[in-house]
Amino acid sequence: MMTRRLIQLFTGLAMYGISLAMFIRAGLGLDPWDVFHQGLANRTGMSIGLVVIIVSFLVLLLWIPLRQWPGFGTLCNAILVGVFADIGLALIPAVSQLFGQVAMLAGAVLLNGIASACYIGARFGPGARDGLMTGLARRTGWSVRLSRTLIEVTVLAIGWVLGGSVGVGTVVYALAIGPLVQLLLPRFMVPAALPQTAGAAPATVS
Repeated sequence: MMTRRLIQLFTGLAMYGISLAMFIRAGLGLDPWDVFHQGLANRTGMSIGLVVIIVSFLVLLLWIPLRQWPGFGTLCNAILVGVFADIGLALIPAVSQLFGQVAMLAGAVLLNGIASACYIGARFGPGARDGLMTGLARRTGWSVRLSRTLIEVTVLAIGWVLGGSVGVGTVVYALAIGPLVQLLLPRFMVPAALPQTAGAAPATVS
């Protein structure tokens, strides 16, 4: 089970980074956090992957007042998504024709949904940004939906001001990713280990 969880975690994070590169190459707009990442990358000259990594660790600092601690998957997420985003940008060419852009966007949304289900289902802890959302909701009493909306509207606005790409892809992602992950997550969710009852004999297979 641990082998499956690790493979699923690393595969999911790699796919997530590649999907970010696909969103960028499609040129039709990014999800709110990546609008922010791209805006920072444009202003600083750093690669977007490096920006993703730096922002991830800065967001983890915000976990401290929320009394929340990262898991193994959280730290892997903070590093590997950015690494694979830069690898994807090095390998995937930009597309200019509308058909190619739409196809790239659709592939990015689908791959992102599968990636999210993979790393969430591996049960190694949330990503830095998801943990900020759930931690804020827990500490304030706000709903997760309200917490997510406030955070994402804020980073989207800042990213847009910094020059990040906002477009139809931003809307498509916002509408599609929730239902897609909800559909796929049961297929990738690793069952939680059941506690052994003290003194009970191990189960046998007949």
